[in-house]
Order: sequence, then structure tokens, then C-alpha cells
Amino acid sequence: MRPIRPLRAGRRRGTRGRAGASAVALCAALTLTATACGPEDDNAGGDPSVSASAESDGKIRIPDGLKERLKEHGLDLDEWRDGAWKDWSRDDWLREAEDFINPVIEDLWDPDRMREADDPTEQEVDEEDISGDQGVTDPTPAPVDATAVNAEYHDQAPEAGKLLFDGPKGSMVCSATVIADPANPGRSNLVWTAGHCVHAGKEGGWYRNIIFVPSYNDGALSAEQLQNATQEQVAPYGVWWSDWAQTSDQWIEQGGQTGGDGASYDFAVLHVTPQDGGGKSLEETVGSALPVNFNAPAADRVGTVTATGYPAAPPFDGQRMFQCADEPGRLSVTANDPTMHRIGCTMTGGSSGGGWVAEGADGKPALVSNTSIGPVNAGWLAGPRLGKEAEGIYTAVSKKFAGK
Repeated sequence: MRPIRPLRAGRRRGTRGRAGASAVALCAALTLTATACGPEDDNAGGDPSVSASAESDGKIRIPDGLKERLKEHGLDLDEWRDGAWKDWSRDDWLREAEDFINPVIEDLWDPDRMREADDPTEQEVDEEDISGDQGVTDPTPAPVDATAVNAEYHDQAPEAGKLLFDGPKGSMVCSATVIADPANPGRSNLVWTAGHCVHAGKEGGWYRNIIFVPSYNDGALSAEQLQNATQEQVAPYGVWWSDWAQTSDQWIEQGGQTGGDGASYDFAVLHVTPQDGGGKSLEETVGSALPVNFNAPAADRVGTVTATGYPAAPPFDGQRMFQCADEPGRLSVTANDPTMHRIGCTMTGGSSGGGWVAEGADGKPALVSNTSIGPVNAGWLAGPRLGKEAEGIYTAVSKKFAGK
């Protein structure tokens, strides 16, 4: 949460290419070893022009052209894997889409590191920052107590999971949702989250070592029990590294640690690949993926929505999945930006990026928003209304990996 702060990340104490109307693309991990891919400057919306490949001996080969492009930015893949990614100096904190790299560091996210990325940043909303000049702001909703999801999480919300990544202040967490891919029906590798869970906004660049863990801590183990948990208990459906993502120009240009700038456009779509190199897609692995509704009714007519996430700020510890269900109202944060959805909910930092699900016209559940911001004292959450900007980003990522 931000005063207005994105209700994002817990942390252990994150030339933009256009696709469609206004999208910012980034290229991340592609293989099990330190490889990366990315479009040429004039091909930001197209297929990666250089990619890693597996030879007959099963070893991954990194194309020379890719190595050379990374060297142009002073980056050595071996050094990156060995800890060079921890350099967050202004010159080395990559901001632009074509500069982003997220090579898989196979042993980085062990159970201990996942568990410890749970101390939230201070990112709550100052009510005085809220504008009533644009759209409509409804009365503040009554708090809705977050309800712990019963184990096994996969049986209750198979599409939900935890997003982990590194920023200048340490390892951080968000929440995320597996979404359907129209270009790969039944075989989606797409994940929805908040823009501030992948990029720091106007004062920074892309976060690093971004992974998605579906049904994190599926058995709802306590923090004490997790001290000795195995990788399979913490990540029963594997660890998935982001190999591509897009967020909005508005978040990149306006988003920040405080204030509500960019919050109405605080969403992102990731494409992921399994750390273990398995052949199944994410959707096949977890057994489900939610459609995204970009034409949902206005907040006062959308009906009950259910927000899911892994809140990490006290009284929560980031290890358990929670949900809130409420009928949303409207929140106008910035005079010139679209009105957001707002629900009563006591979830805290770490739940950011988590999906908001409502029943569609066909009677089936669909994603209609994601957690973005919340107040200093908790009690409510707000998320963007998904429209043409969000749909353009979603479509661009889907097309990029069509048939792959």
C-alpha cells in the first residue's frame, strides 16, 4: 500500500516498446541456465529475434548475438548469476523494455528464501490524497475481515499463487493469478499481477529474479512448520520464471512509492517458463486458468468480487492465502485517471497483484481487477478497472507466444 502507496510487495527486510495502444514490454528468463531473450529495438512487439536453444547433448547454448547485446550494457551473464544482479546503482538498474534481463538462477529461490521474503514495505494510502474531481468516489466501505483459505489451496483457488522478486531493499512478494491465453487454449503460461510488482515506476526500473509459485504453501503450514519444509511442500506445482512481461506506460511514467499516480493502470501480464524445464504448460500443471473480463460492468453493478492474496504485513505473515468477498464501490484517486474499484478488506502488503474474481454474464468466474492500493490502517483495497489499455497488454503478450 502507498500514502497513496501500492499495496504491494512485502520485502525481506522492484526506449519502452509499444504493443497495441500503450504497452511496455520486458524480456526475462528463457531457460534453466543464464539465458535471456529480447526484441530488437525495432521489433518490441514481435517475436524474440534471438533465443537460446538446446543442443543434442541437452545443454543450453546462449547465442553469441544475445551475449553481445548484453555486453553493450556492461552485463556478463556469469557475473549476473554470481551476484551482479544485486547492483542497484542508477546506471545499472535497467529501466527500458529492451534492456531487461531475468536469467534463471536455478538455486536462488529455495524454501528459506521464499519464506523470508515476507516483511512488507510501508505502502498505504493517505485518505487526503484521494481526489473526488474525476468520476465518483463512493463512501468508504466497511472493513471485511480476510478469511484464511483452507488447505489444500489448489482445491480452492488453483489459479492463485505468490510472486517473488528482488528489489534494492531485498526480496519482496506479491500475489498473482494464472489467466487463460486465447492463442494457446488449454495451455496458458500467462500470469496476471500488478504493474508495481514488476517495475518500480517513475523513479526506478524492472525488478529482478521474478518468479511465480502457484499454490505456494499449498498445505497451509504455519511459519514454524515451514522452517523445515521441503521444496515440494512450498512449491508443489513448481517454480516458474518470467520470460516476458508487459505493464502500462502510465505505470512506468507515473507510478511511485507514494501518492496514487498510475494506480488506475497498475496491472501487468507475465509469460512464464518452468524452472525444471518440464513439458507441460502452467495451465496444464495447475489444472485451470481464469478468463479476463475487460468489459465488466461498472463497480456499482459488477456484483460480488472475491480478492485473493498472500498478505504479509502484520497481523499476517505472508505464508498463508487469504480471501475477501465484497460488492465493490468506486474510488477516484487522481482527477484525470479512470475510477477504480474498491472493496472492504483487511488484507495488507503482499496481497498486491492478487486477482479479483467475479461471475461473468455466462455465470462463470473471470478476473476483473487486481489489488493495487490500500489505506494506512488497512480496511479496504482498490484495484484498476480493466479496459482497453489492459486488454492491449494482454493481447500483445498472448500474440507474442502464439503457438509456443
